[in-house]
Amino acid sequence: MPDEKHTYQIREEPPIPSYEEATSSSQSPYSSRRGPQEASDDAERQTLLGHDLPGPSNGQPNSRRRNGYYHPPSVQSVDEDDDDDDSGLGSPVGADEEAALRETMEEMEILDPESAEEGRSRRNRSRGRFSKRFYSITNSLSSFHLPRIKWPESPNAFFASICSKLPTIPEEYRPGWAVIARLCGLILIVALVYLLVVSEVVPMGGGFNAGFEPERVRRFARDSVDSRQIEEYLRYVTSYDHVAGTEGSYMLGRYIEEKFAEAHMDTYTHDEYFVYLNYPKAGGRRVAIVEPKDKVWEAKLEEGDVYTPPRAQTQTFHGLSASGNVTGPLIYVNYGHKKDFKTLWDSGIDVQGAVVLMRYYGSQEDRAMKVRAAQDAGVAGVIMYSDPGEDGFKKGKVWPDGRWRPEDSVQRGSVALSNMVLGDVLTPGRPSTIDQKRMSKDKNAALPTIPSIPISWSDAKKLLQSLKGIGEEIAPEGNFEHWIGAVPDVGEKWWSGHPEKSPKVNLRNEQEEVEKQRITNVFGSIRGSEDKAKKIIVGNHRDSWCFGAADPGSGTAVMLEVARVLGELRMQGWRPLRTIEFASWDAEEYNMIGSTEHVEANMEEIRANAIAYLNVGVGVTGNKLWANGSPIFKNAWTRVLGAMADTDRNATLQELWEKEHGGEIGGLGVDGDYAAFQDLAGCSSLDFGFSGPEHGDLAHSCYATFEWMTKYVDPGFKYHVMLAQIWVLVILELAQAPIMPLKIEDYAARLQEEGQKLIEWTETKGSDYDIGMFQPLADALANVGNKAQEFGQWETKWYNEIYATGGFETQGLTVQRVSYNAKMSSFDSDLLDLQRGNINGEGEHGLPGRHQFKHVIFGPSAFDASDKNYVFPFIRDAIEQKALGKTKNWELAEKQIKKTAEIINRAADKLLH
Repeated sequence: MPDEKHTYQIREEPPIPSYEEATSSSQSPYSSRRGPQEASDDAERQTLLGHDLPGPSNGQPNSRRRNGYYHPPSVQSVDEDDDDDDSGLGSPVGADEEAALRETMEEMEILDPESAEEGRSRRNRSRGRFSKRFYSITNSLSSFHLPRIKWPESPNAFFASICSKLPTIPEEYRPGWAVIARLCGLILIVALVYLLVVSEVVPMGGGFNAGFEPERVRRFARDSVDSRQIEEYLRYVTSYDHVAGTEGSYMLGRYIEEKFAEAHMDTYTHDEYFVYLNYPKAGGRRVAIVEPKDKVWEAKLEEGDVYTPPRAQTQTFHGLSASGNVTGPLIYVNYGHKKDFKTLWDSGIDVQGAVVLMRYYGSQEDRAMKVRAAQDAGVAGVIMYSDPGEDGFKKGKVWPDGRWRPEDSVQRGSVALSNMVLGDVLTPGRPSTIDQKRMSKDKNAALPTIPSIPISWSDAKKLLQSLKGIGEEIAPEGNFEHWIGAVPDVGEKWWSGHPEKSPKVNLRNEQEEVEKQRITNVFGSIRGSEDKAKKIIVGNHRDSWCFGAADPGSGTAVMLEVARVLGELRMQGWRPLRTIEFASWDAEEYNMIGSTEHVEANMEEIRANAIAYLNVGVGVTGNKLWANGSPIFKNAWTRVLGAMADTDRNATLQELWEKEHGGEIGGLGVDGDYAAFQDLAGCSSLDFGFSGPEHGDLAHSCYATFEWMTKYVDPGFKYHVMLAQIWVLVILELAQAPIMPLKIEDYAARLQEEGQKLIEWTETKGSDYDIGMFQPLADALANVGNKAQEFGQWETKWYNEIYATGGFETQGLTVQRVSYNAKMSSFDSDLLDLQRGNINGEGEHGLPGRHQFKHVIFGPSAFDASDKNYVFPFIRDAIEQKALGKTKNWELAEKQIKKTAEIINRAADKLLH
């Protein structure tokens, strides 16, 4: 069977791997592991993705090279006049090659058939033709011109020509010419008014999108979500793998841009950055028992072929892992938590110089923190596997088919420390433009220094079996309680291994490291009618470790359906009051790179005008709704859930939310594209989706396919539809309501609760502190509660005024309302630790040692990146340092309490000024 795993061969030029070089070993012209038949397939696929082919005579690459994996792109807008320009993202091929590319992709069922049929003319037609409501007429009176009509020489002749077409009317009943003239004039006026209204030159009615009653808009949006559309989106999204920075991600970006255009976006555009990424070298990875000779064995490493016939699949590796070739005794370290290493040390097991085997998830969920704990313990290399017990499988049970992780399934993922540096690890705090100054990879706070590699539980089984009888016996109780997983055939007793008696394992992880890999974000927007500058940003990342049916495919498919539904509303003349911007991020899987670089490049604009960021990464893996975000969204979130029901569970979503989550939105971590918006820019963020039982989502495995999703996870796409409905309704709550349903009172109440939790948590860190040091924070929380309540009273007055005047809003009241909304939307950004008078916050501001993170309420823990409840990060970091003995007293904690209190007070005071 042909080898379909990617080899990721990187060259100096182009700096970005072609799809074949970067993602397919069997289909790479540079791979030695092919048969004669595969060569022709290679040629077809190389043409498909537009990369230069080897010369026909000598097999050497052509001398003609392209810059990266596509020509330099140009920003494209549906408002631009050049109908011949279809540059879009910038094509990696010429016009003739692109036509052949599309035809070939359609034949292989990779390209969306509709896209292949219409090709580049779709954009021109979408901009040039009249829609059913004259959509293509511009929104500016100055550019609106009626066609010239040749009038007859006399009005009488004109009217006579009209009347000659009418039925004969007896003379006594015929109206006079004056009446006819008035009637015809009225008809012309009505026709002209209709033309102006539907073309949006003149809005219909007055007030807040009058003619589009908000409840009817919500109902239309909710009822217009189509499961078949979502299914087709997901079918295409999962038809090939799309690792960040490769042509797979590029081609998917073009598809998404086309869908934004079809959704009648006012603009669709993109930006690009050049970032540090890594890819495995061909033949550069190995996990093998090399001693003793009677136990010699080598791991398979790769997953089996998911499709028949096989499709290209991504190799198994860790993003941003360290290169290395190490050999050492094998030791099992459970979940790789620092407490697990202490347990081994206390039992006389020294892991220094060892190659350790650990499980995903558990007491340390963040894979990067696992590697860091091992690194700090002196480990030489890390092997990580997904234990079936973490996916819900229990020993002694029959293994279920399909729904759970197969024995050769491997979980890829990044091992960069996102809590230390977010985005491109070489340019923290600055956008990764081509000429941006970069820091060294050496001693980088976010990068590991020891190699790591993921394997399947089938390979892990061999390693665990090789430890039988060696080291400490692992029992269900005592020091090694909860160390036993559910891997079959290991035995009732597991063993830790021993530095002197364990088998020797060789771990080789050789990576191609590219400092300036091109990545691309794609955007589409619907302009607001009242406040164009203010915007609601709707985001999902598109890059995946393989086919990505759940992560991020389900979220991508749902986002495209939300865009389509809002496009249908636009076609009917509706506009939101505030701009809605859709974003498809690249390179999220490595370290939230695409979104972070965009935020860093547009920091001032986002802090000033972004109302909210609504993120869906992993859309659907089950039927349990979850949401994490700023407390400011509680009211809007509850309103949306109250309007929806889960018929399978015979309850409204709000009832289920109250029962399962106590009505509260969860805390934010640092594992999604929301992180840069909330923690760096201070844009109120919300992250949500539907999750499944345990971890049974085949995370980051090539087994997460379209067929797996449709058969096991969400047959009928019921929860995809429900997620799209929730998403579009939240957008409408923020975009079309005259007063946004954001509540500072909810935020203040949550801060009061978190303040109490902070004090209780501090008591677990030491008893020698003075409770009085929290007084400034307590006063600030009381102050923001009072100011929030007073602030919210204006909303009541506004509704009373509008009700009393029959819905009429004076110009002065409009100005006040717009200002009120602006104050609500800027509350989170007012909670940033910035240098006064400098919105970019230069200087020693932000978390000490991690200056990117500037929000005093939300930020990642320096000690546990997976902690989503790390509220008041400045204070908690200082208290952790005292507890660990890194500071002699509580002086730093007191300083951070005062700083946090000052910033909260300043944000509260701005509400009323």
